[in-house]
Amino acid sequence: MRIAILDDYFNVARDLADWSRLEGRAELRVFTEHLGNEENVAKALADFEIIVGMRERTPFPATLISRLPKLRLLITTGMHNRSFDMEAAHAQGIAVCGTETGNSSAAELAIGMMITLSRDIHGQFDSMRHGGWQTRPGHGLAGKTLGLLGLGRLGGVVAAAGNVLRMKVIAWSQNLTDQRAAECNARRVGKDELFRRSDVLSIHLILSDRTQGIVGTRELGLMAPTAYLINTSRGPIVDEAALLKTLKEKRIAGAALDVYDVEPLPADHPLRKLDNVLLTPHIGYVTAENLAEMYPAILQDVVAFLDGKPIRVLK
Repeated sequence: MRIAILDDYFNVARDLADWSRLEGRAELRVFTEHLGNEENVAKALADFEIIVGMRERTPFPATLISRLPKLRLLITTGMHNRSFDMEAAHAQGIAVCGTETGNSSAAELAIGMMITLSRDIHGQFDSMRHGGWQTRPGHGLAGKTLGLLGLGRLGGVVAAAGNVLRMKVIAWSQNLTDQRAAECNARRVGKDELFRRSDVLSIHLILSDRTQGIVGTRELGLMAPTAYLINTSRGPIVDEAALLKTLKEKRIAGAALDVYDVEPLPADHPLRKLDNVLLTPHIGYVTAENLAEMYPAILQDVVAFLDGKPIRVLK
């Protein structure tokens, strides 16, 4: 079988797993450049039976899946991928598998963004690079309110950091319980209260039908003009047009974003032009340690599938 590994931006896939285990069973090709639109993807991958996607970097909607008649196994890093049409894949007899890691790197990025925003590290760095010195005071986090939209594994890591920084930690999600909040030394509040009270609001939800667009004009309008929004989860959780308008009109102090509706973020996107937003190129999960876990897990998925015993099958 032919295996395609997509979007290996750093060209590390071959070095991070022992692909010799597939010798005589499968042929591996690694794509280091993003393939682009659906037409290009369909042409490039038409002859592959196994395709590995790096999170949502290359979507697999029903229209694309139907153009890949040889495809038998589709793998995503992580255990959730809203850009894969699972129904279409299963209807075509394609197995879909994921990878599990215990890495908390996205939470670490959110914590770093919180400190960067509050102390204006990016602004002060820019001043230094241009020969300047201090341009404005930052703000301390002790005593401020950290709001967490989602208090799962990653939200819990951010909550722990907030407690260390002596912040007041509050949280909300549709399924959050008082018990889980107490475990994280946080207080469960209502959704509107979360947005009203948070000095920093950090998003840690899985993208789903229930969470897509859950942060919109109304929610952003509840936030204080001194508050910051951080999103290291998935772009479509936030209504991008509403956020852009809010930032342009300076109705919140700023935002830090690692995820977007369209990725890579277009070079001419208006978010790139704002002075009250900190942008990173979806690096939340992109650490050497995380990649070193992902690629061996991908290899496990492939070997198990070839052995007729698929693992980590996604429904």
